[in-house]
Amino acid sequence: MDNISLQDQNIELHFAEMARLFIDVMDEGSSEKDLQEEYARERDIILHLKAAEDPSGKMLGFTWVTRSRLNPAKAYLYLIVLPGFRRLGVGSLLFRDAEKTARAAGIHTLEAPVLDDCLDGLAFARAMGFAEKYHQLGMRLDLTNFDKPAYDALIDSLKAAGFVFTNMEALGNTEEAQRTLYVLNDTASSQTMDASGEHSWNSFEDFQIRVCWADWYIPAGQMVVIDSTSGDWAAMSAITRFKGADYAYNLFTCVDERYRGKRLGTAVKVLALRFARDVLGAREARTHHNAANEPMLAIDRVLGYTLGRGTYTMQKLLV
Repeated sequence: MDNISLQDQNIELHFAEMARLFIDVMDEGSSEKDLQEEYARERDIILHLKAAEDPSGKMLGFTWVTRSRLNPAKAYLYLIVLPGFRRLGVGSLLFRDAEKTARAAGIHTLEAPVLDDCLDGLAFARAMGFAEKYHQLGMRLDLTNFDKPAYDALIDSLKAAGFVFTNMEALGNTEEAQRTLYVLNDTASSQTMDASGEHSWNSFEDFQIRVCWADWYIPAGQMVVIDSTSGDWAAMSAITRFKGADYAYNLFTCVDERYRGKRLGTAVKVLALRFARDVLGAREARTHHNAANEPMLAIDRVLGYTLGRGTYTMQKLLV
């Protein structure tokens, strides 16, 4: 396509259209305000932010490249082209420009999300030299009829065995409680089947800023299970309802490996789902799981989840 120009993205000019594309193309609930806040928060590690425009100034697509805070040689790429302008060279032009910037910044690894039902996106990523790193399966649950009396019996039996079911609000959402929540999240995620060994946060302070102080963080929706005999935190399940979303999202459910096999994961997730239905007013819950995480997938199947839209994380090595 002739006469395409690449422009540095202008917050006032481009972010409303970017937000619409994130929602329509990437199935992400990012409002214009959300993107502006993310831009302000991550500005120091944003390496590349370009829009492709036609001669009239219409945005045809964009790229957004952010350096990882945990690994300075790694970056995350979003590249979205309007559906009507694909296969015309817009994506290739955007990617080559972004790749050039990434290489100049010392990036050795680029990772990009592609929806698993977007065959054009997967073909494009592979043509640009990306390969699949892992597959996040999308899961959906109708909250109006998932509950069963057997879950009450399960929770009661676990309480009788010495497990306390509570949440961050009931614990005061104190810094001490947040630190313990951070340790459980960080430890259990590294124990998850097929875990990469990478951490999601570089410190408690990073976790506190990106999780505990985030606008989606609901202390009462951060369910935790404590072993009363030792005081150890054994399991957790975090749920929220993003602004403007008509569904709840289960952010993370985990069980410390010392406590697996007791059905704590099922029990704590049931409490999170009840909270989403009864307090947040959601009629549906969604989540994502690594396709290799069979234990958690098994829990969701029992609860009645069905497959929804998922995401491939595609990776390209620049060395």
